[in-house]
Amino acid sequence: MTQKIVALVDGSIYAQSVCDHAAWVAGRTGWAVELLHILGRREGAEKADYSGSIALGARSALLEELAELDAQRAKLVAHRGRAILEDARAVIDRAGINEIATRLRHGDIVDTVAELDATAEMILIGKRGEAADFAKGHLGSNLERIVRTSTRPVFVASRAFRPIERVLVAYDGGASAMRAVDHVARTALYAGLHVTVATVGSESDATLKGLADAQAMLAAAGITVETQVIAGQPETALGKLVEEAPFDMVVMGAYGHSRIRSMIIGSTTTEMIRSCKVPIVLTR
Repeated sequence: MTQKIVALVDGSIYAQSVCDHAAWVAGRTGWAVELLHILGRREGAEKADYSGSIALGARSALLEELAELDAQRAKLVAHRGRAILEDARAVIDRAGINEIATRLRHGDIVDTVAELDATAEMILIGKRGEAADFAKGHLGSNLERIVRTSTRPVFVASRAFRPIERVLVAYDGGASAMRAVDHVARTALYAGLHVTVATVGSESDATLKGLADAQAMLAAAGITVETQVIAGQPETALGKLVEEAPFDMVVMGAYGHSRIRSMIIGSTTTEMIRSCKVPIVLTR
């Protein structure tokens, strides 16, 4: 089975970045790229009944006209989706990636991604979609839903692509953090990059042992890694470290070890996605 990354593209300002990051991932791993644009249920369901107080003959004529308008709108929405996919394909093709597929689907985005999840190595999505409220700093609602349900690493693209050389792995000793380390160790994407594993807290024996274990796992995979313990609260200390170092990408578990599993994603993860200007890879 062909290894691939599934990249979700829409009409948002993040679409270019999604394509650039998908091309970067594919170039380093050899994975194929499958570009996915989803026509959500709402795009075909904005119908209202305007005929309630209209005489029977006029009502029938109006309903026919509305049905025709709905059909025209559906065609336009599909045409726009195909145009988005073709533009995305051109971006990735120019980056020298040969294996590119496009897929236009109707339905719920999470259901569609869940269907493709088993055949993908990674899901790639922009931090915000077309409907996100930038003024309030909201994350895309689809992002949180996908992180909650996907069994694959989710690559959250930043606003714009920049060369990636330095990677921070946020480590708290929990199961999802260990899976983040395992993901880095097993994936060709990180070969040759400068990797730092950092923990927020104090230099206790347990903390230092956890970092040593993570370092040993990465070293066994041929990755040279530094470790670091930083003081403060995870929600702010990690973001500050990313900004000051600076790092070009963050890898972390979607849930901290102290977070309740029923939460969509832990508060540290949410704040990192919201505040960091670099891409973040989330594992569960």
